[in-house]
This record gives sequence, C-alpha cells and structure tokens, in this order.
Amino acid sequence: MAQLVHELHTDRLTLRPFELSDLDDVSRIYEHDEVNRYLYWETRSPEESFDALQRHLDRPQEIIEDNVMPVAVVLRDTGHVVGDFLLRWTENVHRQGEIGGSLHPEQQGNGYASEVYRELLTIGFVQFDLHRIVGRCDARNIASVRSLQKVGLREEARLVENEFVKGEWTDEVIMAIRKREWKLQHDTS
Repeated sequence: MAQLVHELHTDRLTLRPFELSDLDDVSRIYEHDEVNRYLYWETRSPEESFDALQRHLDRPQEIIEDNVMPVAVVLRDTGHVVGDFLLRWTENVHRQGEIGGSLHPEQQGNGYASEVYRELLTIGFVQFDLHRIVGRCDARNIASVRSLQKVGLREEARLVENEFVKGEWTDEVIMAIRKREWKLQHDTS
C-alpha cells in the first residue's frame, strides 16, 4: 500500500491518507444500506468499520508489485470525511490501475466522485506512469457509471451475470481509459 505524499486540494475537497480519528465519519458512510447495496459486504457496524480502517492503517507503506492507495475524501467546508476511495495499481510491465470508491449518501449527486476520480487519474498517469486505468461497477449502479464517464472512462466490457452478490447474479461493467486518451483530454495547447 502507498499513501498520498501530500494532501491534495480541489475547490471543495481535500484528499488525504486515512487517520484513526476518521472512524466516526467512516462508520457513518458504511452504516447506510444504499452505500453498501452494490458492494460485496452488508451494512457495517462501527466495529466492522474500525477493523476496515485499521487494515488501511496497518498495511506496509513500501511500493510493491500490487499497490493500494486508500484516500480519505474530506469535505473542505466541514472537515468531515465523506468518502472512501482508492487507487490500485501494479508495478509490472503492464502498468494497470483501478479506481473506485464510496460516498456518504448525503454527499452523492454533487459531483464529488468525479472530482476525486480526476485527481486519482492524474496520480495514476503522471506519478505512476500507468498505461491504463479501469473502474469496475455493478451494472445497476448507474451513478457510478456516470461518474466514471464524466472523467473520460468508456465502457470496455459488460460481464453478464459474472458474480453472485447478495443472493443474485449481477452484471459487471468495466470502464477504462488509457494514458494517451487521458492526455488528449488534458492537452491545453
């Protein structure tokens, strides 16, 4: 696992590593059924949120073959953590990455996910020189698909009934963008 070296600031958000003091905010994110609906786990108790947060904090910080960078998303107006996002990548010849995350339900629909994804794409393509970054979602999670589309990812695959999640077969959408496509979107010359 790796961490952000410095906090990142957008107009509305601060992206930073998680801290143990984030427990109450993280618990509030995952206590809602609508947040967990498309995830592999059920609504989390405060104890389960503590265990998940502790796993973020206990992982080694060195860059290894398969890296995960958890990102706490803080609303600048309030100072509260409202999102749990990540960038995962490999250091091998393929240089593949993945982005994803969850937001507190009261903060959904405000464009925060796209704001975070823009920063994670920049880190992945600039700092880690990744070739391709994907976002994977349950096909029913239209809001997540749209957030990924807003930052330039396109649907690459739809895996039909490929996972059995919470008692039903679900489709998975794989969205992706390559570095050269991302660079074209950010070329201001």
